[in-house]
Amino acid sequence: MIKSKKEKETITIDNYLDSHYIHRSNWLRAAVLGANDGIISISSLAIGVAAASSTREPIVLATVAGLVAGALSMAAGEYVSVSSQTDTEKADIEREIKELEEMPEEELKILAQIYEKRGLKKETAMQVAIEFTENDALGAHIRDELGINEISQANPIQAAISSGAAFTVGGVLPLLVILFAPIKNMEYWLYAFTIIFLMVLGSIAAKTGGSSIKKAILRITIWGTIAMVLSALVGYIFGVRV
Repeated sequence: MIKSKKEKETITIDNYLDSHYIHRSNWLRAAVLGANDGIISISSLAIGVAAASSTREPIVLATVAGLVAGALSMAAGEYVSVSSQTDTEKADIEREIKELEEMPEEELKILAQIYEKRGLKKETAMQVAIEFTENDALGAHIRDELGINEISQANPIQAAISSGAAFTVGGVLPLLVILFAPIKNMEYWLYAFTIIFLMVLGSIAAKTGGSSIKKAILRITIWGTIAMVLSALVGYIFGVRV
């Protein structure tokens, strides 16, 4: 008799999140942001230059420069941003350690009030707070008072690498179009392929994150189109033929 998947794998505390999407949120956000920024930024830059250029070389030069600068900027910006978040979390944890040492009774009452607001009876909430405090007081306050857990904790290195690499991958796609598409009407070729790239990115991101594919495609396509149209207008308005 063939056992079903549920029968084969017993759900435990160690694997129950495997089928959920929340543990992917940190790196997925950075990767999607980086790829989306890479595709739209490089395409928009190239469209703006293409609208004012009759040769391929200036478009390629501007695109490569934008790709390198954008990837480094994205990685550095993400690292600094997430590091700031991590520093704030560490500062709050240090403050919580001090408060537990100086006023343990008040901290116990606060923990009990948190559980009471979540729906437990007053006596039950206090009992839960006492047991958590006896087991791991700091861990309980970090998790339930500060809202910091293993899933939500930021990783600066991971975020920086994900963003920088994703920007590079995203930016290479319009670069390939610039290298191989006809120079005539280059901006239209770029727009068409960029929309396709964005639709694929939206689909992958939505599927990975368990969200609506149609909504993701619509959102990413609309904003990408706005960015590229505005860039093309700038190129046409200020376009000295290169």
